[in-house]
This record gives sequence, C-alpha cells and structure tokens, in this order.
Amino acid sequence: MDSAGLLQIALYLVILTAATPILGGYMARVFGDGPAPFDRALGPVERTLYRLCGVDPRAEQHWTGYAASLLAFNLLGLLLLYALLRLQDWLPLNPQGMAGMDADLAFNTAVSFTTNTNWQAYGGEAALGYLAQMAGLTVQNFVSAATGIAVLMALIRGFARRGSRTVGNFWADLVRGTLYLLLPLSFAMALFLVWQGVPQNLDAYVTAETLEGGRQLIAQGPAASQVAIKQIGSNGGGFFGVNSAHPYENPTPGSNLVQMLFLLLVAAGLTDSFGRMVGDRRQGRAIFAAMAIMLVAGIAVAAWSEAGNMEGKEVRFGIANSALWAVATTAASNGSVNAMHDSFMPLGGMVPMVNMMLGEVVFGGVGAGLYGMMIFVLLAVFIAGLMVGRTPEYLGKKIEAREIKLAMIAALTVPFGVLGLSSLSLVVPDAAASIQDPGPHGLSELLYAYASGTGNNGSAFGGFGADTLFHNTAIGFAMLFGRFLVILPVLAIAGSLAAKRTLPASAGTFPTHGPLFVGLLVGTVLIVGGLTFFPALSLGPVAEHLALPPGAPFADMNQ
Repeated sequence: MDSAGLLQIALYLVILTAATPILGGYMARVFGDGPAPFDRALGPVERTLYRLCGVDPRAEQHWTGYAASLLAFNLLGLLLLYALLRLQDWLPLNPQGMAGMDADLAFNTAVSFTTNTNWQAYGGEAALGYLAQMAGLTVQNFVSAATGIAVLMALIRGFARRGSRTVGNFWADLVRGTLYLLLPLSFAMALFLVWQGVPQNLDAYVTAETLEGGRQLIAQGPAASQVAIKQIGSNGGGFFGVNSAHPYENPTPGSNLVQMLFLLLVAAGLTDSFGRMVGDRRQGRAIFAAMAIMLVAGIAVAAWSEAGNMEGKEVRFGIANSALWAVATTAASNGSVNAMHDSFMPLGGMVPMVNMMLGEVVFGGVGAGLYGMMIFVLLAVFIAGLMVGRTPEYLGKKIEAREIKLAMIAALTVPFGVLGLSSLSLVVPDAAASIQDPGPHGLSELLYAYASGTGNNGSAFGGFGADTLFHNTAIGFAMLFGRFLVILPVLAIAGSLAAKRTLPASAGTFPTHGPLFVGLLVGTVLIVGGLTFFPALSLGPVAEHLALPPGAPFADMNQ
C-alpha cells in the first residue's frame, strides 16, 4: 500500500470520527424528550401524519405492544412489496416493459428489502421498472432503516428509565427517524450525486452506437434518490446490477468518498446519541472505540492483502478505496460494493466474511449495529461479573438471568442461520450446484451468501448463482431470522430493563467506559463471533465426504 492509499484511509477515518458527535448530538435531540431541531418546519408535517394514521404519539407502548406494531408494519410492507414485484408488468412507470418477478424471487426480494438486507438475486436495471424501484425498494430502504433506529431507541429508553412499563411509541419513532433524519440527509445527498453525474429521471433506456459500430443499451432512471438512501440507511441494494462499481451509481472519487462516509456515519453517530441519552457520554465513546478498533484492524488486513491486486476493481477508485469500501460495507451491514469481493485475495475476502459472522456489530446497520453490540455489552459485563463474583451491572441496572438468556438467543441467531442453512445447502444437490468454483473458494461462496443473508448485509461473492428456488427460499428465511430473531429479544430486554430501578455506583462497580472494558468488549465479540467462524471452517472436510453427484463443486477439498 503506497502513501497515497494510506493517506486516503486516514482522511476517511478522521472525517468519520469528527462527524460522529455532530450527527450524534442531532439524533439525540430528535429522539429525546425536548423539541427537535427544525421542529417549526417539520412539526406540522409530523402532526399531520399522526392525524392521518390515527396515532397518538404520546401513547407509549409496553415492549410487547411495541413489538406487535413493528411486526405488523413490516409484514404489511413485505406483502405490499411482494405484490408490486409480482404485478409490475401491469403497472405504470415501466418504460422497458419489465415482467413481473417469479414467486420465489419476489419473496426473496421482498424479504430482503423489508429486513434492511437488500440481497439481490437479480440485476436491478434488467429486472425492475421505475415504479418498483421507487414505490417498492426505495420506500422500504427508508422504513427498514427507520425500524432499526426505532428498536435502538426503545433499548436506550430501557437503560435510561427507572420503574417504567413502557419503552416509547413505535409509530412516533418510525415517523421521526424518517422525517427528521433519513429524508433530509437523503435529499441533500441525492442532489450532490446528481451534481456528480448520477442520473435521476424517468426516461426510457437509451440505445447508443459504439465506436466499433455496435449497439449498446444504456440504462438510466431515478437512481440518485435510491443510491442516497441505500447508503445512509445501510441498505446497499444497487439500482444497477454491479452496484456502486457502476459509473452511473458512483461516477467520481468525490461520490465514492461521500458514499463511503455514509456507509458508517449514522451508525457511528448513534453511539454518541446513546451516551447522551443515557446521561454518560463516556459510555458511547467506549462503544465507539471498540467498534473502531475492529474496523481499523479489518481495514489494515484487507488493504495489506489487496496491495497489488487490481482484479475486480475499478481503476477510478484504486486498491485503497476498494479495500476500505469492502470492509466498511460489511462492517455496516450495508452490502453495497465498488469492487467484486469474489476477486479479492483470500485474506482480503476473509475480512468481509468475518465482519458478517460477528453479527454486523462493527458499527453495523443504522440502529441494528448498536443494538446488536449492546447484546455483547451485556455478555461482557456478565463475564466480568463472574470473574469478580458480583452481580453484573450496566448503567446502574442489574443484568440478571432473564437478560442474559435473551441476549444469548439473539447472539446465537447468526451461527444458527449461517451454519444451519449452509449445511443444508451442502446436502441438497440442486443447491450445491449454484457454486461456481470448485474447492475451498466454492465453499466460501456458499458461506458468504448465508452469512450475508443472516447478517442482513446483502453483498455476495459473485460466482454464487443465488436465483434458484432453494436459495431464494432459504436465504429469505435466513434474512428473516437474522432480523427478527434479534429484534424481539432486544425489545424484551428493553422492557425488562425499563422496569428496573437504578442502583447507585459503589467502589465495587465495574467501570464500563475505560480501556479495560473496551478490551473486554472486543474480546467478547470475537469469542462469540467465533461460534460461527470456526465451525464454518469444518464444513470443508464435511463437504468432501458428502454423497454429492458427479461433478459437484467439492470434488477436491485438498487443493
């Protein structure tokens, strides 16, 4: 890695760190008890939305009511998106006459965007018309991101409140996250992207004549608006098939830098919001530090590994920006790509896979990354309590058996989805046939797909043929498991903590804002994440002895 590449990475990290408290302070005010910024301009819109929907934002919900509202809203969104994808050939704003999706692919895609995963087993410009892109995918990009933030706010209230039976109002959190945060940021970023050259129109595709006399179909459409929210909301699904490697999604080094920043910026800012809202900003800084340590380590390994390897990378971005994006997008559960991860060197490809297998908590998705990290925080203080013989505490709340059991249910979701469904894929001949490359790399393609689905990431190793009945269905369930089998325990933890009284700190209280706790937290993430990563290594020898048909991808696992 040359000095220019190191300077680009350092500049990125400095800007990210400097912007974190600025955006974090803004979000703390948006979701706090006082007036929000821009309330005079956006308040009337917010109140109108509540009246139209029949919602009283002051009517707070028990965690079970909060969860029921969340599940009902997401189920309805999934069904509406499924119908839109199936019927798009009957609907307007489809100038290329795109056909409706097959049932299994529509199920996979609807689940994918509803769960903030944006896994795509299709090419965007070759499969979807403009109405499906705007009213279907882009809308879900907003509300799935707002859902993740809402769950985090409920959890923060659980830590901050004393003797309360409620954790907030889901509908109010959803509206405020969308109206005060996601929409303004997306509008500003979309204008910037249009300036950089990203198209935003409803015109039909253009047929151009090349210099060699051939004819080329050039896709366009309302791309800038979708690209903006896909990065800000840690969604990641591309308007075009090759995602942010496409010159219409990411045309310049300037657009590349801004998009990379927003891969992590909202998630990073929420760590500062957490500290402010619980009344101790040191707690947010400690969590930010733990996430940053793992992020920098991943960047260092990937950048070192990819030095000199330009295969699968765009010349306009180079190696440093490609490695940085690959680590940031899988740390953030975003999944957008500006280079093909399938072409990375073994260690370079390992880092994105490990990020996903850790549970997408190295900043992670907006809201989802931090509430996922809070699971590891509870486990870390539990381990610390066992070592010193004290009842575990965090922010003055006793962490008891109920919280730890719920935390373990959430933590075991990733190994269940990745290892269980990957193992099933290895014994189904039609599923194993989706793997392009023989040997260990073929196994990596399969593991990457199910880690991406369960981690709600959405990126892929390019050689994996995902558009089959089995994988569309299995990865669809992996995405549902990875999203809602974590959200429900987190909301239950929020309700349990909100009902507890706060205990005063004593001389024996374990401090959770210093370097010792940061190290313990990083170790806990790596150990629990190892429940997925290390057993995954054993699937290779297992696959070698499976009774697969002749020509199966694992004919020789010893190469």
